Amino acid sequence: MKKSSLLIILFLVFITQSLFSIEIKTVDPAFWWAGMKNPELQVLIYGENVAKAEVTSTSTTTTIKEVVRLENPNYLLLYLDVSNAKPETFNFILQQGKKKETIPYELKERKPNSSERVGFNSSDVLYLIMPDRFANGDPSNDVISGMRENKVDRNGQYARHGGDFKGISDNIDYIQDLGVTAIWLNPVLENDMPAGSYHGYATTDYYKVDRRFGSNEEFVDLVDKAHAKGMKIVMDMIFNHCGSYHFFFTDRPSEDWFNYPDKYVQTSYKTTTQHDPYTSDADKKLALDGWFVETMPDLNQRNRHVEKYLIQNSIWWIEYAGLDGIRQDTHPYADFDMMARWCKEVTDEYPDFNIVGETWLNNNVAISYWQKDSKLAAPKNSNLRSVMDFPLMSAMEKAFDEETTPWDQGLSRLHEYLTQDIVYANPHELLIFLDNHDTSRFYRNKEQTSNLNRFKQAITFLLTTRGIPEIYYGTEILMAADKSEGDGYLRRDFPGGWADDSVNAFNRSERTKGQNEAFDFMRKLLHWRKGNEAISKGSLKHFAPLNGVYVYERKYNDKSVVVILSGSDSEKTIDLATYKEVLPKNEAKDMISGIGVDLASSTLTIAPRSILLLEF
Repeated sequence: MKKSSLLIILFLVFITQSLFSIEIKTVDPAFWWAGMKNPELQVLIYGENVAKAEVTSTSTTTTIKEVVRLENPNYLLLYLDVSNAKPETFNFILQQGKKKETIPYELKERKPNSSERVGFNSSDVLYLIMPDRFANGDPSNDVISGMRENKVDRNGQYARHGGDFKGISDNIDYIQDLGVTAIWLNPVLENDMPAGSYHGYATTDYYKVDRRFGSNEEFVDLVDKAHAKGMKIVMDMIFNHCGSYHFFFTDRPSEDWFNYPDKYVQTSYKTTTQHDPYTSDADKKLALDGWFVETMPDLNQRNRHVEKYLIQNSIWWIEYAGLDGIRQDTHPYADFDMMARWCKEVTDEYPDFNIVGETWLNNNVAISYWQKDSKLAAPKNSNLRSVMDFPLMSAMEKAFDEETTPWDQGLSRLHEYLTQDIVYANPHELLIFLDNHDTSRFYRNKEQTSNLNRFKQAITFLLTTRGIPEIYYGTEILMAADKSEGDGYLRRDFPGGWADDSVNAFNRSERTKGQNEAFDFMRKLLHWRKGNEAISKGSLKHFAPLNGVYVYERKYNDKSVVVILSGSDSEKTIDLATYKEVLPKNEAKDMISGIGVDLASSTLTIAPRSILLLEF
């Protein structure tokens, strides 16, 4: 056969296939599992004019209960009854005149005891990592051909720097050695945006991780490796918005898929309208429906199809990757009722799973409204176990700088704030932190020329008070940054995460004396905290600061820990009779120094800005 004849035949075959096939671009989710508790599965099919097709299924254990055709003919939504589903592979058949497309679909078998996973809780300490800025283990994925932001510039604070899953995996022994028990990753899903895609908060594909971090399989490998090291993984998710280059936005399924679909309207950021008894409808709409920024259009969670898509996506990642927790970004910016249903569906499927919502509000009353079983929200219930304690962060930022007085300065700020925990349904489920990727770092450069008293006192309080502590990567080596420098600088590269770094802070020998002092102090407390039920489960009893000294006890059964913090720049003497109820013995060992402390005398002298951590 002549070459020209063969080319003609191949061309005719191609034309024939084009005429009699339907182009499918996306099927979300690409697979599911049999045996899930929710009896309904949504399958979203995206492709040219797919809505014009008739749909049948060859499944023997599921049925199509509803076919939804939206305004945009490029979308087809199938709702399946999976109440009696068994593991199987079957086909969806799309028929449109003579055009036909067969879509293979699989219902997988669930892993044993998948629903029984234990989420993060107050026995854990989370280590927050921004993947692009932690370590670059695989330079070959720094630039991916065809992606909109396809260069690396480590000098640009808003550019991609090249960190990835392998970088985290390569340094997981460092993280484990530090003593944390869980890793919280800033968003890892695809952000195929023209610029500023490093942070991950503008999702363009909900079912794929960003290829510049690695593949879905590499992400699962990282989770498995963390589990093998005894650590949990918390995944950052965003339901309020997506990236403006997501096909949902570039080829919108329907007018009501997004809020303010016709033009960009920025949110007022005043999410107090969710609980404000006097708020106007206009203020509430602007706060909840306005876009976070112009590149992040606001999803309409009141649309039942959007709601189902988002809820299913989170459950898919839990099941597929083996997640132990979720941190939900901008939680109060989304619809309250939808988010409550999401939390309930997740915990119905995984009863001991935990979700923490980003509740960036300025007072504890507002934050408490968002926690599960809040009396302030009743009869509504958010079903959200954990919320982020931003007011405590603000109090800690000031408390360790000031001289402690009875008038709510210094450590009195902490005492006064904790006296108000009555507003929380469960203060032990609060996520507590000194800083994160959105705030100035707690450690300041000026401390490098003095001592680490402020740092050590703050770390001690963070790891011994009520709640679930989070530590931002680099805190242990005294990384410093102020928000006024720009958010990109808050997310500086971990020194040593790149092959050409002049200093590798992952190695003790290359850290400064001060960095090793900070690392050793934190490591000691973190390892001591592991399995310490007095801290993870214990009650909290505290005393109003006297003479500049703050004393509190954590107690569980017959074990207790008493923390004594000096908020004074001068030596102080305290009357031990005042604290007799939490001092069951006449001597105790200070966990930090390892030295015994005599409590038989009537008084105890406390050094300036010092810490005693007494175990009984």
